[in-house]
Amino acid sequence: MKVLIETPAMLDPSELLRPEPEFMDKSASMFRDYTVDFSDPLKERVRQTYRNMHLNQTVDFVKGRHAEWLTFSKFRATIREALERLNDLVDESDPDLDLPNIVHAFQTAERAREEHPELDWLHLTGLIHDLGKVMAFYGEPQWAVVGDTFPVGCLWSDNIVYRSDSFEGNPDGDNPKFNTKCGMYEPNCGLRNLMMSWGHDEYMYRVLKHNKSSLPEQALYIIRYHSFYPWHSSGDYQHLMIPEDEEIKKWVLCFNRYDLYTKSSKIPDIEELWPYYQSLIDKYCPGELEW
Repeated sequence: MKVLIETPAMLDPSELLRPEPEFMDKSASMFRDYTVDFSDPLKERVRQTYRNMHLNQTVDFVKGRHAEWLTFSKFRATIREALERLNDLVDESDPDLDLPNIVHAFQTAERAREEHPELDWLHLTGLIHDLGKVMAFYGEPQWAVVGDTFPVGCLWSDNIVYRSDSFEGNPDGDNPKFNTKCGMYEPNCGLRNLMMSWGHDEYMYRVLKHNKSSLPEQALYIIRYHSFYPWHSSGDYQHLMIPEDEEIKKWVLCFNRYDLYTKSSKIPDIEELWPYYQSLIDKYCPGELEW
């Protein structure tokens, strides 16, 4: 399994990790707060989104989404046109930010650019990592678009958010083919052989592959697994991993500091930033793409 390709600015991703994300505007413990509070409309919106996700994301559902979306015949658009759709999307699964998703895209990209100006592919990865959320404008409910991801077809990790009761009623939980530790997978089958819950991560990865983006492999895997928190942040599913997956995890964790800790009410000047990011789009993902 070849995870990385050579780039002019290749380095060990562990060199990109810094002990404290000093740019945060609140403490790290205040991010990803999934406490249940029925009196808080934002928290209740988040909980309901995950409840619908965990009830409905089954092996059969994901197979159906692949058949529906991976023909890449829904629409055609440039990266910028798709990004501008995110002006009208607020992520219903996000307890940290209640702003249009395009704001988060530029927050993430700009922080990666500030800390690592030489890695232009990482800047663009920050900009487009959530772009698969455009599915929400073409009929997908948000519970099948946003939020943390997990493998279907095996026992659900204890570290999935709201794990204690939100999977109640999901038929895969009663299916002996799917409700064991390995389920439908072989031990140490490797990350790329898992069928992930359907959402923006897998879709955007597939869009980039289909349209032959020249982004390096590590960028594609960041996009594919950045929401797989039970794996990259809790250390779950190790029994399904292979050694090469640890390299993927390093890059995802590097990226996570820009994805998670930049969320704030500070809005970047998007119009001023467009020329730079358009140059990266033209370099790595030019022209009109099939979605």
